[in-house]
Amino acid sequence: MLAMENYGALVKILFQMRHLPIHSKLFSRNRVNLCKRLPNQALAIVHANDILPTNADGTLPLHPNSDLFYLSGIEQEESILVLFPSASEPRHREILFVKQPNEHLTVWEGYKHCQEDAQKISGVGTVYWTKDFDKIFQLLATEADIFYLNNNEHNRANNEVETRDERCNKKIREDYPVHQIKRLAPHLHALRFCKSAEEIKLIKEAIAVTARGFHKVLHMVKPGIKEYEVEAEWAKEFIKRRSKFAYTPIVASGHNACVLHYLQNDQTCRKGQLLLMDVGACYANYNADLTRTIPVSGKFSRRQKQVYNSVLRVLRQCIDNATIGKSLKEWQNDSHDMMTEEMLKLKLITKAEVKKQSLDQPACRKFYMHGLGHSLGLDVHDVSNGQSVFRENSVFTVEPGIYLPDEGFGVRLEDNIQITKNEPINLMSKIPIEPEEIEQIMNR
Repeated sequence: MLAMENYGALVKILFQMRHLPIHSKLFSRNRVNLCKRLPNQALAIVHANDILPTNADGTLPLHPNSDLFYLSGIEQEESILVLFPSASEPRHREILFVKQPNEHLTVWEGYKHCQEDAQKISGVGTVYWTKDFDKIFQLLATEADIFYLNNNEHNRANNEVETRDERCNKKIREDYPVHQIKRLAPHLHALRFCKSAEEIKLIKEAIAVTARGFHKVLHMVKPGIKEYEVEAEWAKEFIKRRSKFAYTPIVASGHNACVLHYLQNDQTCRKGQLLLMDVGACYANYNADLTRTIPVSGKFSRRQKQVYNSVLRVLRQCIDNATIGKSLKEWQNDSHDMMTEEMLKLKLITKAEVKKQSLDQPACRKFYMHGLGHSLGLDVHDVSNGQSVFRENSVFTVEPGIYLPDEGFGVRLEDNIQITKNEPINLMSKIPIEPEEIEQIMNR
């Protein structure tokens, strides 16, 4: 039998193996940049996500809170970060609160951070147990004039479940009614929109894992295979590479590709069909987002290739158009103009329909009904509220598509790009996309 101290050492090693360690300087710099935006006597608070219940005594796996991870590297439940740059006590200018480990937790749930490990991961010098939060916070509140409270303010958020941030915010408003309350989210969104070199390296690792998965899938897709078997091949490769799915994968054959968020992944891939796969790896909480459309039989039909090449031309031109200062709305509108020209050549729309179109309802929306791309980072649809133009080192997806339910197929292609001073960099440039290359690999 393992001695308890040896068992604890073992689970600690296993806990740290999901992704390679990230140097704490990334998180320390992120905290410094946030604190520079806060006025004097301001205190900011960020909480971990809850472990969410399912049924009976079941729970979902914890997904770390992106803001807490961005500022501390901490991925453990019941953790709290407090930033108070003007605190009179220097050791209280950055405080991390983590769940206190004990023998029972170690046996049933595995390793939990000790204070020394939390310091090493985050670079925060002062670490208390979460149970001491109310006592410490009361001391800090006597000095603070303004509380910056965090919340999920993503423009697509559906906040049906009350979060730890929201519960804490409610209590603070009740306990400290005369303090000023301000929003932390806009400051975090502005900082997270542009990525540091370390963050881009982590996104590239997620892309590299995704690329390996795509190559594996190209060699195994054939008529008769099930969509869920293809999904399983992706999962196998991701798990082998210390990763997980960045989002629920879309593996859509034939007509299913015309359902934009198709998630069943349970149909048979048949001869002559196209298979659309919208799949990305999540490595160290940073995400990739890839879409490729391939022929189940290993060869595109003439019509399929025509539509495919139309989408590919729009993708490449839209990548070239993603330059610093370019309006995101203008970028989207330009893609409509390109897609309209392609659809006229494909005889999907008529010149009469184009004459009747408006800026808000372009004719191409009949077969291309979604946005062109979104910010990418710690969240797949990364925070970008208030950001209306491309900025240096922002990272975006580019994903035009054409969906033809009457013809039984859809084509979407998606790459991830980094905006730089000189030109956009396609971070997925080495992942096969030319139809001839895809055919060659599948038939090798």
